[in-house]
Amino acid sequence: MLDIPLAQLAFLVTKARAFDAKVAPVTPEGASNPTDDGEREILADRPRDATGQELEDALASLNGDELDEVLALVFVGRGDFGKEEWSDALRQARERRMGPAIPYLMGIPMLGDYLEEGAAAMGWSLESEEGRHL
Repeated sequence: MLDIPLAQLAFLVTKARAFDAKVAPVTPEGASNPTDDGEREILADRPRDATGQELEDALASLNGDELDEVLALVFVGRGDFGKEEWSDALRQARERRMGPAIPYLMGIPMLGDYLEEGAAAMGWSLESEEGRHL
């Protein structure tokens, strides 16, 4: 069983996916309005955009054991470990925590997908919880 509540894990997945979707801003010479550009401007990573800060704050709210679980779920989600190797994934996550965990986690491309895949591999469904955070 997880120390981190599934609702909190689902919140992390939602925030991580929003953060992963951000791209460098592009301002074409003939800049159009949001209706014409399909609202793509929302994906631009701007200095005052709070998406990254929201993910960082959500990760910072976790204690050490919960951060270890998040990293272990990433390992399972990307296929480094299977369900039956959960204790090994946790052990490796604890060993990796020697450095700063939050920047490491935020630097993982597809963090939200790996977390959800890891939870699914472990038999934990986030589906009912994710809808609350959209």
